Amino acid sequence: METESEPYVRLATLRQLHDVVGELNTARSLADTLQTVADGIVKGLGYELACVNLVQPDGDLVVAAFSGNAAAEALITGRVGARASWERRLSMGETWGELRYIPHTEGWILLEDDVPQWYTEGPDPRFEDEWHPQDRLYAPMYAPGGGRELLGVISVDRPRGGRRPGPWGREALQMYASQAAIAISNARLRANMQRALVRLEREQQALRASEESFRQAFEYAPSGMAIAEMGGDQHGRLLRTNDALCRLLGRSASAIRRYSFSDLVHPEDIGTLLRTSAEGGRAELRLARRDSTYVWVSLRNSVVADTTDGPRFLLTHVEDIEERKRNELQLAHRASHDSLTGLPNSAELRARLSARLCERPGAISVRESAVQAVDKAFGGYEGGGPNGAYDEGGYGGVVPYGQGPGYNGTSGAAYAPVPTSPGSGYEPYEPYEAYEPYERPYDPYADPTGERAFQGDGFDASSGVAPLDHHVHTVAPGADPDDGSKGLAVLFCDLDGFKSINDRFGHNTGDAVLIEVARRLNTGVRDGDTVARLGGDEFVVLADGLGATDAADLAVRLRNAIIPPIRVDGRAVRVGASFGIGWASCGMTVEEVLKSADQRMYIEKRSRKTVHRRAG
Repeated sequence: METESEPYVRLATLRQLHDVVGELNTARSLADTLQTVADGIVKGLGYELACVNLVQPDGDLVVAAFSGNAAAEALITGRVGARASWERRLSMGETWGELRYIPHTEGWILLEDDVPQWYTEGPDPRFEDEWHPQDRLYAPMYAPGGGRELLGVISVDRPRGGRRPGPWGREALQMYASQAAIAISNARLRANMQRALVRLEREQQALRASEESFRQAFEYAPSGMAIAEMGGDQHGRLLRTNDALCRLLGRSASAIRRYSFSDLVHPEDIGTLLRTSAEGGRAELRLARRDSTYVWVSLRNSVVADTTDGPRFLLTHVEDIEERKRNELQLAHRASHDSLTGLPNSAELRARLSARLCERPGAISVRESAVQAVDKAFGGYEGGGPNGAYDEGGYGGVVPYGQGPGYNGTSGAAYAPVPTSPGSGYEPYEPYEAYEPYERPYDPYADPTGERAFQGDGFDASSGVAPLDHHVHTVAPGADPDDGSKGLAVLFCDLDGFKSINDRFGHNTGDAVLIEVARRLNTGVRDGDTVARLGGDEFVVLADGLGATDAADLAVRLRNAIIPPIRVDGRAVRVGASFGIGWASCGMTVEEVLKSADQRMYIEKRSRKTVHRRAG
């Protein structure tokens, strides 16, 4: 190119320059573009050697392409020069616009630095603008856009005319370097886009595979799965369910989508569902089937989040635990019920009774204990007794022990003692070992120092006004049977004559008698009343909302239900029953309530024994 005189340039030369610039944008990859840049300098700009040094991410420059000499290309391609060494070179020599020319008189100091280079020895120039083999000419390439970000450096050597480039050659090289920078930037952008597209396609493939895996895991899971909406007006609505959940609830997928879990849950389990957290929440509750029955399930929640909009869906795993719950209920029933009769056992009786009692009396005089108040109200306790013992003549709850045989007039039915003749099935009364007497009256309003104290929960001892709380206090009815007061009656039942049946006919017969007695007791009480087996031949009945007369009538009905003969293995046997009526009241313990009813039962036994002897 420089063989032509300045400023005259042949049209063919311009056409060559146009062609090589056009080829810069035809390369398919970054590597092809870099090689095209190097080849274009040799082909269109008239240099025998060209090298493209590309800036790496760490800032150093690597020889990315070489053209003009295969040996030199093999020697330096891929080698790296430090950024500092390159900046030193670009600050030396003469400035030709954007180009940097370093003559051989200055460049000798660069022979030992780490920039990859080739050079040959040669004679000194014969004329002023002759090109020396150790002359260096660099064309920096800056990123387009007006910045000064260095993309790389083009190195050229050996102009074909043997002279340094003139103004036209310098302008052409500078323009070519600018176009090469644009081509390299575009090639990098295309490469990045291609990598992004490849990565996106892989991610989409992975997403499709993940979605398919989730779909199969969701649809074919052996336990129920559901996806529900979160937020908005349709919060909680079921969007998708699998076949296992449809089979579990006996509903089609389209029908289930009309509901939310709150529509399907058992009314008693609504609170449990509402307390279950969305993320990681677990709950055990009952869901409605299509046939209106309920099935026990275990729910486990997890949130399906959206990276932009936050939580979007609730994924719920529904496991059928009906069999486990049935086993748990059976175990709980066995633990709380008598294995022979199926009645609540002693522990369950105490638990139910304890749930009705609290340490604060509801309506008892602050100067009397709860037990003494109940006993005195029904005549079964002589407050002035030396040991606090029960006086059998003072009890009038079921039988008028001081007025002769039979029930009193308030019961509406007479008591007929069962004779104790041989073969009657009754054993003589065995003496009862009395309980330990009370040491002092119970005073729930005294502090440890013995002083009267105002209760911190709002109960005023002086007024007897209880605070507002969730506990309904249990209070014994008044002494007057006509005052209409009601209470929780505790009927203590002990079978008469059972021991002789057990000894004479064996335990199998005795067990059959106990089973039948339990059935008759259960039949004789209301729904909601409790019939429990305390142990042996002792039973306890809890009946709430009864007055004194009601409790006495209930004792008569139950005793009359027990008396008829019981047929076992072709023989008829009979047992009687003694009942003692106690009253539960807040301020009493469970043991005090049972003890009170137990003592009244033994008072009745003792009274009947006296009646039998007088009749004899």
